[in-house]
Amino acid sequence: MARISAGLLMYREREGQLEVLLVHPGGPYWQHKGEGAWTVPKGEIEPGEDELTAAIREFEEETGIRPHSPFHSLGQIRQKAGKIIHAWAFEGTCDPDSIRSNQFTMQWPPNSGQFISFPEVDRASFFTIDDAQRKIHPAQAALLDRLVELRSRARAAGESRH
Repeated sequence: MARISAGLLMYREREGQLEVLLVHPGGPYWQHKGEGAWTVPKGEIEPGEDELTAAIREFEEETGIRPHSPFHSLGQIRQKAGKIIHAWAFEGTCDPDSIRSNQFTMQWPPNSGQFISFPEVDRASFFTIDDAQRKIHPAQAALLDRLVELRSRARAAGESRH
C-alpha cells in the first residue's frame, strides 16, 4: 500500500516575482544533497486524520510557523517510489532562517549502536519558480506548475472584474 503524505506550499510575490518556500531534509543522508532534494513541507497522514489537517500540522512541525487560510488545493502527485502527496498552497511570508523543526532519532553511524537526533528539516529558503524547479524533488515540480497556473487564473479573474 502506498504511503500517503500531505503538505503546504507557502508562496509570496516579491518585486513582481512569485516565490515559494521549500525545505531541505535534515539528517546525514541529505547533508550534501542540493538540487532535487528540497521539498514542500509535508509528512504522513495519521490514521483518521484528513489530508488538509495533516498538511497544516506537518507544516507547523517542520517550520515552527502556523499556516493560515485560505488554502488552495494543488491536487496530488505520486513520487517515483509510490508515495502520494496531497498539497495545498497558501500566501504568506516568513524569515526562513528562523524556522524551528521537530527532531527525529536514528542510529548513526549505521550499525554503531549510537542514536543521534537530527532536525527533520535543516533549512528553508524562498526560491523563484525557476530556481525552485531545479531545487525541488522532481516529482513535486508539478506542484509548482499548478501553483503558477492557479495564480494566473486568479490574476485573470481579478482583471476581468475591473
